Amino acid sequence: MTTTLFRDDAYLKVTSASVLDVNDTGIVLNQTNFYAAGGGQPGDKGTIKIGADEIEIADTVYGTDKTTIYHVPANADHGLKVGDDVTLELDWDTRFNHMRMHTALHLLCSIIPFQVTGGSIGALESRLDFDMPETVDKGAVTEALMALVNADHSTFTRFITDDELDLNPDLVRTLSVQPPRGSGQIRLVGIGDNGAVDLQPCGGTHIKSTSEIGAIHIGKIEKKGKMNRRLRVRFGAMPT
Repeated sequence: MTTTLFRDDAYLKVTSASVLDVNDTGIVLNQTNFYAAGGGQPGDKGTIKIGADEIEIADTVYGTDKTTIYHVPANADHGLKVGDDVTLELDWDTRFNHMRMHTALHLLCSIIPFQVTGGSIGALESRLDFDMPETVDKGAVTEALMALVNADHSTFTRFITDDELDLNPDLVRTLSVQPPRGSGQIRLVGIGDNGAVDLQPCGGTHIKSTSEIGAIHIGKIEKKGKMNRRLRVRFGAMPT
C-alpha cells in the first residue's frame, strides 16, 4: 500500500519514493505526494525523475481495490523497474488551483443549505449540483463567498469513527456518494473555529486558509431538473 503523503501535507511539492510495481495500469510507489482522483477532484499530474531522466505523469488513479495508487505515465516506454529510487515533482500550479477550488466548494456548501447531488473540480472552473427547487441570485452568492474568503478562515482535518458519523448524519452533504467506511476512521475537513463555517467528510486536498482562494465568483446557474440546480464556480472577479 502506498503511503499517502498528500493527506498529511497538501503543500508537499517534491518527495522521494521507491518503485514497488510497474504494470499496464501505471507505476506503484511506496509513498506519494500525488493525489489520486476521487471525490470530484482530479488526479495529479507531474514528473517522476530518475537520474537525468524525467517521466511525465499524465494522471494519478486508484486501482480496483481502491487502495493501490497508480501513477499513469504519458508514455508507457519509461523504463522504470521495481526497486528504482525516484523523485516525484507535482505540477504544482494545477494542484494548487484544485486545492483553492475544493475549499471554495466547501464554502459554497456552507452558503447553500441543500444536499449536494454531484460536482467536479477543475483548475479554472468547478461545479456543484444542489437538490433545490428554486434558483439563487449569483451575485448574492458570490458576495457571500467572497466574505468567507476575505475572512481568512483556517482549515483543518480531524477523524471520527463510523459510529460517530452515524450519530451525526448531517455532516454528510452528498446524496449520491457516502464516505468510505470500514477503515476505523473517517476524515473530516473543517473550516473556521471547530468547523463553524463548514465541517464534512472529505478525502481531498485543501488550502490552509480561505484567503488563499483569492477572487472567485459564480459564473453560471443552470437548471438540471425539477429539483436540481448547478452552480458553476470560476476564479476572478464577477464580470460587470
